[in-house]
Amino acid sequence: MEDFPQTLSEFEDRFGTEEACLAYLSALRWPNGFVCPHCEGSAAWLINRGLWHCRDCGKQTSVKSGTIFHRSRKPIKLWFRAMWYITNQKYGANALGLQRVLALGSYHTAWEWLHRLRRAMVRPGRERLSGCVQVDETYIGGAKPGKRGRGAQGKALVAIAVEERSPKGIGRIRLGVIPDASAESLTDFVMRNVVEGSIIKTDDWRGYTGLFGAGYQRQILPSEQMKLPHLVASLLKRWLLGTYQGAVRPTHLEYYLDEYTFRFNRRTSRSRGKLFYRLVQQSILIDPISGSELKAPTACQENENFDNLGAPEPQDIGGA
Repeated sequence: MEDFPQTLSEFEDRFGTEEACLAYLSALRWPNGFVCPHCEGSAAWLINRGLWHCRDCGKQTSVKSGTIFHRSRKPIKLWFRAMWYITNQKYGANALGLQRVLALGSYHTAWEWLHRLRRAMVRPGRERLSGCVQVDETYIGGAKPGKRGRGAQGKALVAIAVEERSPKGIGRIRLGVIPDASAESLTDFVMRNVVEGSIIKTDDWRGYTGLFGAGYQRQILPSEQMKLPHLVASLLKRWLLGTYQGAVRPTHLEYYLDEYTFRFNRRTSRSRGKLFYRLVQQSILIDPISGSELKAPTACQENENFDNLGAPEPQDIGGA
């Protein structure tokens, strides 16, 4: 049974202590009781805050070990507040906002936390899209305007897959940065994100010719009929511009795509508390991430990014 606070008042009452937060984390990590990661034994006792002692092998395991909280010196209570704040911001949160809300002494810490939590927004082994799926590409940013089309330079190429809902509507989405619009890159993106046998609707770009051999049915539509990925591309660019003022480094773009996908696919959720629950649940499934992997910029460096990330022009949407 899914267990989460519905309101801010419930959140504050329930997670006001470090012990309560650690107990909640333990219940999500080991729903059927503690399991030792070293010997898989189940007999253990709690000896310290979040630290379990296994009777069979004698080793001690923290509920935080092997998760994104691994070796974090900050209390889990503060992490929970960060997750509640992030999931309750309709359009996302930036590092400066998180730093102010949590009274963190370092912008660097707030920036790292956001990126760690964005990693947790992608559940390992998540289900692939299925049914009728529209696939297209779009370009994000660029230090210079560059030329248009699939050969545009100075921009990041993002593939978009969108489920169609019958009789009309939009289902789940998947986004991913790809190196180019070649058949190899596009087929790989589709295979990672869409179940074989699905109907893939694309424009007439030759990069999609490999889909049939990969086990998909391909339908070619005129570019103007690829409305779903065009809509997602437009909304994505406006979200990046509105929430982050375009301050997104190309090397970190994938993390922002993860966050946008997480939010978009849960846009109809009636409870923000459920988004908090999902984020906590997935945070214990993600391997530890070192600070060197993230390479956080300083606050002033965040402006040295996609200088040309403005509202998308009609010709820019869909990678035509």
